[in-house]
Amino acid sequence: MPFNTPTPAFTGLWIPLVTPFQDDGTVDHPALAALTARLRGQGVSGFVACGSTGEAAALDKDEQRAVLETVLEAAQGLPVAMGLSGYHLGHVLAFVQDLARYPLAGLLVPAPHYIRPSQQGLLHWFTAIADASHAPLIVYDIPYRTGATLSTETLLALAAHPRVQAIKDCGGDAAKTQALIADGRLAVLAGEDAQMFATLALGGTGAIAASAHWQTPRFVELMALLRAGDLPGARHAWQALQPWVAACFAEPNPGPLKALLARDGEMRNRLRAPMMAASPAMEARLQSLSRP
Repeated sequence: MPFNTPTPAFTGLWIPLVTPFQDDGTVDHPALAALTARLRGQGVSGFVACGSTGEAAALDKDEQRAVLETVLEAAQGLPVAMGLSGYHLGHVLAFVQDLARYPLAGLLVPAPHYIRPSQQGLLHWFTAIADASHAPLIVYDIPYRTGATLSTETLLALAAHPRVQAIKDCGGDAAKTQALIADGRLAVLAGEDAQMFATLALGGTGAIAASAHWQTPRFVELMALLRAGDLPGARHAWQALQPWVAACFAEPNPGPLKALLARDGEMRNRLRAPMMAASPAMEARLQSLSRP
């Protein structure tokens, strides 16, 4: 299957795509393609396939490849990054080599989960993956999921590697975020949706934001206002988005997000266990949100 080759630029609004499922639990590729096409037409800068929002941990490798192929085709040349995680370095490197056949804009890579290596071990992990990869790396700093905290010193050391080009910042450490922005070698992408405004106002280059599946043009407008230096306008736009951003993560992601997209007819409201659909209380809360 031919794909257009993207030009990586880790700026602007990137969408970590949900993975729609059919009633029988298989991946709903037509819904995924339609969702990607809708977002492509609303001004987003790129996509992430098979991230945590995409329930990648519940997909086998064949399903992950198929999801990636659907997104690449529907993206029509917009950059697509691929999520990659695990804790067995040999298995991860083998998958990196397998993914080399795809025209990826990047690999979104977290620290190995559960095993909690030292900073030297984390440096080795990311360096080995960067050495093996044909695509740039986006370091996914999300200690509350992995159990491993990347220090500022480790991240600055990784920034010296030519293929380590960006960070999805979910670290919750404002001083670390500011240090990386000041250093300037890594593109700093907000990964916590609630921190998007602050990160961009400090000089971050963009965001990978699950909540931007909905009201997408408003998120695109927010980023344009911040780029233009219109802080009053950006604050007004951000405040209007707050009820949705808060609701999106009030229960485990992507439960609320899938419920809202299902409400709007874009997919079925199905997740793979142990992830659960939004609760009745959350469904009622989502009903109170106005459509864009």
